[in-house]
Amino acid sequence: MSLAHKLARPALLTLTPYRHAAWEPSLERLNANENPWRPTNDVSAAGLNRYPEPEPQALERRLAALYGVPSHQLLVGRGLDEGIDLLMRAFLVPGQDAVLQCPPTFGMYAVAAQIQGADLIEVPLMRSADFTIDWVGLQSALSARVKLVMLCSPNNPTGHCIPRDQLQALARQLADHALLVVDEAYIEFSDTDSVLACLDDHPNLVILRTLSKAYGLAGARCGVVIAASDIIDLLRRIRPPYSMATPTQEAILTALTEEALREASVRIEQLKGERSRLAQALKTLPQVTQVYPSEANFLLVACASAATMMTRARRAGFLIRDVSHHPQTRECVRISIGTRNQNDRLVEGLRLS
Repeated sequence: MSLAHKLARPALLTLTPYRHAAWEPSLERLNANENPWRPTNDVSAAGLNRYPEPEPQALERRLAALYGVPSHQLLVGRGLDEGIDLLMRAFLVPGQDAVLQCPPTFGMYAVAAQIQGADLIEVPLMRSADFTIDWVGLQSALSARVKLVMLCSPNNPTGHCIPRDQLQALARQLADHALLVVDEAYIEFSDTDSVLACLDDHPNLVILRTLSKAYGLAGARCGVVIAASDIIDLLRRIRPPYSMATPTQEAILTALTEEALREASVRIEQLKGERSRLAQALKTLPQVTQVYPSEANFLLVACASAATMMTRARRAGFLIRDVSHHPQTRECVRISIGTRNQNDRLVEGLRLS
């Protein structure tokens, strides 16, 4: 029995997936109840009157090349949110299984787990140690009920990375009884090695990637789940048909040309430089008590009053994120790195009383 079948919800193993209309582009389509005419002002190449390709093979091949993995180990979805939701629905039996996470972290892990009716086990990060993982606490919290361990690296909202050797050790420990899901949405901004190179060594390792951050495609909503092929096959069974819209596919393929990728690399380096510069500038503000180290495209900033920082930023024309709702980030704000001009204007606005 494959690992995916061993860990999956039993009901999914007998599920008959939805059968979409046959996809043969060389033939005229009268099999999918589509409108035969394009809508007015349709500028798409494929035509918005037609359903998109059920399995976006060209997009999958391009993303597989980008991440250096075979296409059969990759699933494309509508942002990482869809990938997270599919994992929860595929592997968690409501009222029986549990998800383990280390807050403060990306909020959709908890939301998706609760929607699925799974228990949520939390091992808080250690703020006193720059939000590193409490490995002793994590070990104590592991049990046979934990089917998914969700770790974000670099973590949102703290910005810290988890060393690859620590993630590998945890994957070995979980081995054949739980999946280790590593969310690398911000890894392009980090000097820490991705765990992609470890994929073949750990059949229970699942990696999440996105085009929203480093590649400037947040509006396109494209996330990627990378894992062993048996896990990907299971997720395909429960993914809705035609999930990637035609304009999205065409926009992404245009945005991932070699020339565009070179420009993205330049901008990533510019952003990393601005991250360092903004961190130093924020440290000079009297109301800032700490700027935490970050390997992402944002900074977590502790201050005397998060509410005051929010008000000053708004007066200067900016929205920043108040993350004080979590006990581990009391009186903290998260600031995304902008252009040099934006960063300078924000600091000046925060400096004014």
